[in-house]
Amino acid sequence: MTQPSKGPAIVIVPEEGQSFWQPLPSTGYATVKLSPFNTPFNNFSAGIQVLEPGASVRDHAHQRNDELLFVYEGTGKATVDGAVHELAPGSMMVMGRFVRHEVVNTGAVPMKMMWIIFPPGLECWFETIGKPRQPGETPPAPFERPADVGDMQDKLWFVRDGKARDE
Repeated sequence: MTQPSKGPAIVIVPEEGQSFWQPLPSTGYATVKLSPFNTPFNNFSAGIQVLEPGASVRDHAHQRNDELLFVYEGTGKATVDGAVHELAPGSMMVMGRFVRHEVVNTGAVPMKMMWIIFPPGLECWFETIGKPRQPGETPPAPFERPADVGDMQDKLWFVRDGKARDE
């Protein structure tokens, strides 16, 4: 019997990865750690998102993606299909396709979350709406996301106005 071939192994250090300052209301930043652009893995992307106190991830849903969020610092709340959940370090959420979700940092310190999305695409969203970030640099003044992100929302299969792209 032949020995199965080994798969790849990747180690990403804390400040490694493409990082983007995020627009209002998600003030803070997102760093893409793993994606098809920097790994041999084609089926997911993963990274971290840091929300400053009072910041939030807008209510949204994905048509073609399953998303996992893991809170490892800070506190907040998540609204998932209308149900409100308190978040603290160790909280994990998994949202399947068409599940509406919003995350709000209700604490006094930054809330840090790891995200994984299957299939990938969120990395392109963070780049489209954000501004490039370098580790250690001063955050920019709060800024709005680009006015016309509809095309990118469609390409990345976000649910828009409660409707699927094909409707």
